[in-house]
Amino acid sequence: MSDKSYLDWPFFEERHRVLARELDDWASANVSHLHGRDVDSACRELVRKLGGAGWLRHAVGVQPWGHGKGIDTRAICLIRETLARHNGLADFAFAMQGLGSGAISLQGTPQQQERYLSRVASGEAIAAFALSEPDAGSDVANLQCAAHVDGDHAVLEGEKTWISNGGIADFYVVFCRTGEAPGPRGISAFIVDADTPGFEIAERIDVIAPHPLARLRFRNCRVPLSQRVGAAGEGFKVAMRTLDVFRTSVAAAALGFARRALDEALQRATTRRMFNQTLADFQLTQAKLAQMATTIDSAALLVYRAAWQRDQGRGVTKEAAMAKLSATEGAQQVIDAAVQMFGGLGVMSGQPVEQLYREIRSLRIYEGATEVQQLIIARELLKEMKA
Repeated sequence: MSDKSYLDWPFFEERHRVLARELDDWASANVSHLHGRDVDSACRELVRKLGGAGWLRHAVGVQPWGHGKGIDTRAICLIRETLARHNGLADFAFAMQGLGSGAISLQGTPQQQERYLSRVASGEAIAAFALSEPDAGSDVANLQCAAHVDGDHAVLEGEKTWISNGGIADFYVVFCRTGEAPGPRGISAFIVDADTPGFEIAERIDVIAPHPLARLRFRNCRVPLSQRVGAAGEGFKVAMRTLDVFRTSVAAAALGFARRALDEALQRATTRRMFNQTLADFQLTQAKLAQMATTIDSAALLVYRAAWQRDQGRGVTKEAAMAKLSATEGAQQVIDAAVQMFGGLGVMSGQPVEQLYREIRSLRIYEGATEVQQLIIARELLKEMKA
């Protein structure tokens, strides 16, 4: 039902338009709007489906397992927007495969890429990105999880938390303090297989929109140095490069949620009768629908500007922050308006707008909270003024 006219915008090439339409058709046939209570099993099944259909190749930017030459940011964004419109967990499953393996795609050795990326792309292995800690979320440079070299191994000690795919992932890219220099220059990244001795799932975390999340613990966890991603002390750069690829796609997922909410609102407004007319006949409803549509298109322009700009090889620090801020905050407003339009039905468990209301909330926090995006935008503006 969603208006697809935005695909005609000059940000896209014909291959992007074909991709979006083919994925929409596939998702309509293969991804149900609701999933069962066993979220772990549902997530594993979605990864297998996405891999089997070839969609996960877009999340892996390395040949022969990836699709094309490098990660196509516009494709990633279109995929996330489309999947989010159909099923929030399907979007999560796709995104975490990309984020979890992104460091390996960007800076992994040929041996690491051979071992992991083929299985990520096929859906045979689930990936996870382990960066956040109890006292280091937005402030990544404050990591406390540490690793020291012992012969040809690194020994990891510490904890990670809020780790997506925690508990179901086959491997984790873990960022640790290794001490080559103070602050962010003393962090390294390691691939830790889920069955590595000394690694355990300390706690599973339940959130308002059920997704696999966990707190991880490392105790004398020995990892071969051949599992380090990038050079020693370059983990912060690896993490930031990975997040830079996928931050704009968080905004795209928010767009998908918002578009679905508008679809539901339009359907509700044109069929719900009240005082001998439909809800859509009231000027208050019309004004709200207009505001919702305008909010979505405004955010979409920022999202696909950032995606296009990154695909041109240009920096997008400010543009990606603007896109994420605008799309996630705007989607929250659009979805809230849709819930209001549904009245009591809007807060009934299992209703699409109720599920969207729970799904959107975390997007305003993860991969950089709204307030952090504001700081980034201001910092970049001040840099430009001084340049």
